[in-house]
Amino acid sequence: MAKENSVFDCQIVHFPVIHNRAGNITPVQNNIEIPFDIKRVYYLYDVPGGADRGGHAHKDLKQLIIAASGSFDITLDDGTSKKTFSLNRPNMGLYLCPGIWRDISNFSSGAICLVLASEYYTEKDYIREYEDFKTYKLK
Repeated sequence: MAKENSVFDCQIVHFPVIHNRAGNITPVQNNIEIPFDIKRVYYLYDVPGGADRGGHAHKDLKQLIIAASGSFDITLDDGTSKKTFSLNRPNMGLYLCPGIWRDISNFSSGAICLVLASEYYTEKDYIREYEDFKTYKLK
C-alpha cells in the first residue's frame, strides 16, 4: 500500500539509447521501460534560480521523472528516511511510488523536468502539507 512505501522503493530507471551520428533517441513505453501506463505528461521549465518545486506527496499516483534537459535534485521523504537523487541525463529517470513526499531543487539554467504520471490530475490525490503527510503515513 502507498502508506507503507519507503524511499527505498523509489529507484533510478535507465532507458535504452539508440545512437545515431545525427543524434540519439530514447524510447519510453508503457509497462516496458516504465512500470505503469502513462495517463498524463507534464513538464516544468523556466524555473527561476534558487526556486524549489514539489513540496507534496500523492496517495495513489506513480510517477517517472526525467531531466529532459539540464539537471536538478529530488529529495524523497517517507516520514522516516530521506534520500536525494540527482537527475542530469535524458536517458534515465526516477520512479516515484505513491506515499512519498518530494522536493525538487537545484535546477540548472534551462532545466526541463519531464513527468510521466500513472493517473489523470485530481486534487484529492495530493497531500500538500507535510504535517498531513506524516499523519497519513501513521494511519
